Amino acid sequence: MPITVVAADTAALRAEAYALRHRVFVVEQKVPVELERDAQDDAAFHAVALDGARCVGTGRLVRQPDGTGRIGRMAVDAAYRRAGVGARVLAALEAHARAEGIAEIELHAQCYVEAFYRRHGYAPVGDVFEEAGIAHVVMRKRA
Repeated sequence: MPITVVAADTAALRAEAYALRHRVFVVEQKVPVELERDAQDDAAFHAVALDGARCVGTGRLVRQPDGTGRIGRMAVDAAYRRAGVGARVLAALEAHARAEGIAEIELHAQCYVEAFYRRHGYAPVGDVFEEAGIAHVVMRKRA
């Protein structure tokens, strides 16, 4: 069955996205559970990649007070990594940003996936920093 990427615009799809994020960030990467969900989840646009009914990828877009968009909480099920799922979720988030009139997108990339974001047009800005115990770099792109 082909992978489809859709807006997580129902409670059920959001629950699937949150469950995947929990598996990736809390279980795999040992991010403290209290840091994984935050107040921005409610206002964010969420996209999910589905293999049938199974959520295999997710990410969110949050409009910042200065009008930029911040992509975050990008997660792909371990069995689907390096298969283009992350790229498709990223493209959906970028398309939504453009549709909302967002001109610039920022994200905090885990350093081990910096090359993935570079391939999609993002450029690093500033120094490496630690977030949730993991090395990150700020990256930006014109939407």
